[in-house]
Amino acid sequence: MRYDRTVHLDADFATTVARVREALAEQGFGVLTEIDVTATLKAKLDHDMEDYVILGACNPQLARRALEADRTAGLLLPCNVVVRRDGDRNAVQALDPGTMVTLTELDALRPVAEEATRRLDAALASLTEARTAG
Repeated sequence: MRYDRTVHLDADFATTVARVREALAEQGFGVLTEIDVTATLKAKLDHDMEDYVILGACNPQLARRALEADRTAGLLLPCNVVVRRDGDRNAVQALDPGTMVTLTELDALRPVAEEATRRLDAALASLTEARTAG
C-alpha cells in the first residue's frame, strides 16, 4: 500500500524547504514543527546522513473537523511532509491523507481526508509547476 504523495525537485535543499513551506501556506497549512533529522542524528548519534527534514503541517479547519469526527484522530495529525535529498534531487513527500481513513475505518473522516488530499496535491503540483515555469 502506498502511503505517500511524492514529487522531485532540482533546486538546492534550503530553497526546496522554503518553497514547500510557501506552497503549504498557499493551501491553508501552517508548519507547526520542523525536525531536522540530519542535524539531530549527527548531534545525538554522530551519524551522517543526507539532508532530511520533517515538516509538521496543519490546516486548522481540517484538524478541527477530523477531531470532531474522532478525538483519537489527533494521533494522525498534523500532516507530515518530508523534504529529503534523493540522489542529485530533492524528494518532497506528503503522507497520503487517505491513510487516515484506511487506518481508522471511519467514513466520517473521508470528507476531511479528501479535502486534505486536494490541498496537499495542489501544494505539490505548484512546486513542480514552478520548476517547469522557471
